[in-house]
Amino acid sequence: MSSLEALFWEVDDFCREFEARWKQQLLECNVKARQRPRSMSLSEILTILISFHQEGYRHFKGYYTKKVCQDWASAFPNRVSYQRFIEWLPSTLIPLCAYLRRCFGSCTGISFIDATCLKVCHNKRISQHRVFRNLASRGKTSVDWFFGFKLHLVVNDRGELLDLTLTPGNTDDRKPVTHLLRNCFGKVFGDKGYVSKDLAQKLFETYRIQFFAKPHRNMKNKLMLESDKLLSRKRSIIETVIDQLKNISQIEHSRHRSPFNCLIHILGGLIAYCHQPNKPSLNLY
Repeated sequence: MSSLEALFWEVDDFCREFEARWKQQLLECNVKARQRPRSMSLSEILTILISFHQEGYRHFKGYYTKKVCQDWASAFPNRVSYQRFIEWLPSTLIPLCAYLRRCFGSCTGISFIDATCLKVCHNKRISQHRVFRNLASRGKTSVDWFFGFKLHLVVNDRGELLDLTLTPGNTDDRKPVTHLLRNCFGKVFGDKGYVSKDLAQKLFETYRIQFFAKPHRNMKNKLMLESDKLLSRKRSIIETVIDQLKNISQIEHSRHRSPFNCLIHILGGLIAYCHQPNKPSLNLY
């Protein structure tokens, strides 16, 4: 079975369950939604969106018109025009969110947390930018200023995503930590941006989580177990995950024409990473 077929079967199993529950929930809430029949199923649409981030294409139009409509013509016999497919994208936002949650891994007791910037335009074009004017914000990384969002991630020692959230670029890295670690336990390691005595105490009192953040140069070193010191030095695993999300799954670019398409693009890249067979890991067991 090819990777495309394997992906389709997994997505199709999810879509069958999701669509049944979604329709039932709409009925219980007395929400009347007009559903026009489509020539392509939801599972086909999601498979195409996710596969885009696995095939190495930089532009979705080239991928759809060449790869999908030509190379995969027999796999998608009911495919539609590129323009029609783009019109369907907003309706896939909720299914993609639900499917991403299913792709998350499980906490092993050793987790790593970090945040990365997702630029939506070049710094020289900030004053001219319109698409994310009321959504994105200017933020600062250790390298430079940027305009866009921050993606906050939590991964385990096997490189699996445990939770994530997207915030404006000016959000403090420590703000979403409590929410992100609500389903975690054991030890969590972060970088200098997460240094906070109050945060570490709150996490221990609320979730019994031992939170370790790399201290600043002007801070006194605290006593740590040798095993914890070694694990803190392995924090590069989440930086490797972020690097693969940006350079392989390509979740960051500056060509978005609508907020919906931006979110769908990011979700598709995150799901593509979750389906990646060889993830960075520490091999502790």
